[in-house]
Amino acid sequence: MPSPILSRIGWHRPRVRLWAGAGVVTLGFLIALEVAARRYGLPGPITNQAKEVVFAPASGPLLYAGLALTMVVLTWRQRFVALVAALGIDAAVALVRWLADATVTGGHAFGNGALWVVLGCAVTALTRRTGAERILLLKGAGLGLLLVAGRKTGDAWLLITAKAHPAVLDPYVAVADHALGNPSWLVGRAVRASGPVGAHLLDWVYAQLAVAAVVVALYQLRHVSAERRFPKHHLVRTFLLIGLLGPGIYMIFPVVGPIFTYGAGAFGTGGEQWAIAPLWPDTLPPIGPPKPWTYDGITPRNCMPSLHTAWATVIFLHSRKGPRVLRFAGTFWLVATLTATLGFGYHYGIDLVAGVVFAVTVEAGLRSFDRGWDRAGLRLVAHGVVVFAAVLAASRYLSVDMARHPLVFGPLLLLAMASVLHGYARTTKRWAEPEPRTAVTRPPEPRLEAA
Repeated sequence: MPSPILSRIGWHRPRVRLWAGAGVVTLGFLIALEVAARRYGLPGPITNQAKEVVFAPASGPLLYAGLALTMVVLTWRQRFVALVAALGIDAAVALVRWLADATVTGGHAFGNGALWVVLGCAVTALTRRTGAERILLLKGAGLGLLLVAGRKTGDAWLLITAKAHPAVLDPYVAVADHALGNPSWLVGRAVRASGPVGAHLLDWVYAQLAVAAVVVALYQLRHVSAERRFPKHHLVRTFLLIGLLGPGIYMIFPVVGPIFTYGAGAFGTGGEQWAIAPLWPDTLPPIGPPKPWTYDGITPRNCMPSLHTAWATVIFLHSRKGPRVLRFAGTFWLVATLTATLGFGYHYGIDLVAGVVFAVTVEAGLRSFDRGWDRAGLRLVAHGVVVFAAVLAASRYLSVDMARHPLVFGPLLLLAMASVLHGYARTTKRWAEPEPRTAVTRPPEPRLEAA
């Protein structure tokens, strides 16, 4: 006999079981990552997230972005109460820190209130709501917490990549990047020439990518409160899945970036003592047989593919159906992110090509799953996977050939990326077209003949 509690939740419904299963898998993944991080003597994502309930958060804007996602399921009155409560808690916490003379270093002085309110929504859903309303509020709180947990999960992954892979494959990618004209060196000089104003703007865009994603997601989810349901597909799903899958590829293809391997490092890691040579961005790396290079144990191996490029790409794709200002913002964020990733020396050009292909393939897979797998969806995803694997394999095993024949391999790389984009645009356009109606022909009615 089914439990009354499970009946009230609606456990018999397939989508409820799917969400519950996804929650269990996510929790198991976080626990596994926590254990793996502690094996290297590092705090895991669960520990880091729990600390932010009391201590200064690493990113206050991200916590408020998570609160904004949670509030899509609330009424306007409830949103006002939630926001006032979050700001009030932040003010109280700031007062306690001031009285205790506790200075905030390496984080933000606000954001705890937003996390408290999101957790409060989850508790309210479990204790004060029933049925569909409970499920909806849990989805909203889960969405906000997943955004924040995704950041913590990514941080833990990056530290693990540095500990697990002492050697990096930057020399291979740097040589192969000659096929594209070494754009990081070119854009790096351009950003340096733009002065502090251009550098600060690009740095802000690069750092607040998750907030830009939330703005687009809020537009997509603007009707959730009125309709009491989430749309089948929205940006947050793709954004989180990219962050989940991408670090796994870092473990296969560890690369740190030109500013580290050929420069002075960044974010307090690396340095000229770890670099192959101080070349970036003034002198191109030489063309020669590459080999793995040992780097420090703290710099993340997070270049191949460029997840910032992947995230900016899906922000651009999801902003296409919005108003003009949102489409403009999506285009600006994509261009600025690509400029920042290259201009600050965080990525090689091939990283960006791989990031675009990776993003479009993940987006295509989610959309195919939502509408039911068909031949067009399978073909699109398979095409993206093959191109992505080919880019990685060519960078690893054909780097010298790519550098010596840039007029052949450069266009091939761009055409391969363009083929994935074209296939995605063509397939999704066909999916958006209404199904043709077939005319129903009735058999002719028998006529009565005169006697």
